[in-house]
Amino acid sequence: MYIALDKLVKQGLDKVIVAVPERSIGGSFGTTLLSEQGFFADWKPNPLYNLCTPGMDESKSKVEAFKKFMENDEKIMICTHATLRFAFEQLDTSKFNKTLLAIDEFHHVSADGENRLGELLRSLMEKSTAHVVAMTGSYFRGDSVPVLKPTYEAKFAKVTYNYYEQLNGYTFLKSLGIGYHFYQGRYTSAINEILDTDKKTIIHIPNVNSGESTKDKHREVDTILDSIGDVISVDEETGVINVKRKSDGKLLKVADLVNDNSKDRDKIVSYLREIKSIDDMDLIIALGMAKEGFDWPYCEHALTVGYRGSLTEIIQIIGRCTRDSNNKNHAQFTNLIAQPDALDKDVKLSVNNMLKAITASLLMEQVLAPNFKFKTKLGDDDKSEGGTIRVNRHLWCLKLLKVPV
Repeated sequence: MYIALDKLVKQGLDKVIVAVPERSIGGSFGTTLLSEQGFFADWKPNPLYNLCTPGMDESKSKVEAFKKFMENDEKIMICTHATLRFAFEQLDTSKFNKTLLAIDEFHHVSADGENRLGELLRSLMEKSTAHVVAMTGSYFRGDSVPVLKPTYEAKFAKVTYNYYEQLNGYTFLKSLGIGYHFYQGRYTSAINEILDTDKKTIIHIPNVNSGESTKDKHREVDTILDSIGDVISVDEETGVINVKRKSDGKLLKVADLVNDNSKDRDKIVSYLREIKSIDDMDLIIALGMAKEGFDWPYCEHALTVGYRGSLTEIIQIIGRCTRDSNNKNHAQFTNLIAQPDALDKDVKLSVNNMLKAITASLLMEQVLAPNFKFKTKLGDDDKSEGGTIRVNRHLWCLKLLKVPV
């Protein structure tokens, strides 16, 4: 926001386009009174050109709104990567002259020639006077393909802000825990071993194609809710699920982002965008959403079910619980995984290697993601395979402690 306003007011640019990977992230770029912090201008996008708000479901209408924005006097637009790509195909590259394009979660760009966002970016850099801001918490890709080729990368001025620096700049959050917990049977029966409903938590259930999935994602959500307590009501206006906790009768507010019904999802996404208080939400259950850029500062625990083959995805999920907030001094990421075949020495080596890779990615610009696979334990006669992590049922935790500046 600061950079964009400086470009508009002091550097002669005409427009700013902020592109995010999914609509829910657009809420992070809403009206912000930067002048209250001593800045010379406020960030005030016109709601008509925030194309991430619920209610604009037709891709055609979004593209038309994008094209209209490029022709009128409006200064700021927020849209998804998809809308940007579709609109770009219908516009001459010169239309982006004197425009700042800010791409959030920039690791979606790839040097691979088949990557449409990458092709769009390269075209703008070669054929227009557009300025580009690239933003990401993980400047590497899970497929190990470079984000940018060196010739394009050299045109950017790099600013690196790692997790140690982030923690040092915080008032409340002092440490981050990274752990693995392993289970037998179905994860829905084991999740309560590590789910503390007194902590604000995001649960990411496993992909339906993974070994941990029961193949019925909606039933998995219902089972998690039943294990917590009794569903008392669902708010018709907001979509918030009110659950009476078994242990003490406390009412918990739960958001279901697994629900495929677009109307219901729009309700709860709109509600989550407007959260202002710690009491507005207790638990979020998601599958593909709430991973990148999703902003819920009160989140204390990111609980992810199922092995994630992409280190980029892990780092992005960790970021969901590392916002500074007065309700926490510790943030925790836990990966709940089906118990594989295990030998103690292999357990220590493999888990430590994974923790090292995650930690390195929090501290460095680029990391080559390791290709690890977890082998589920089916019986004593299971044969091990090359590249397999063999682990036992334990929780290992690595803390990144806040250190003095």
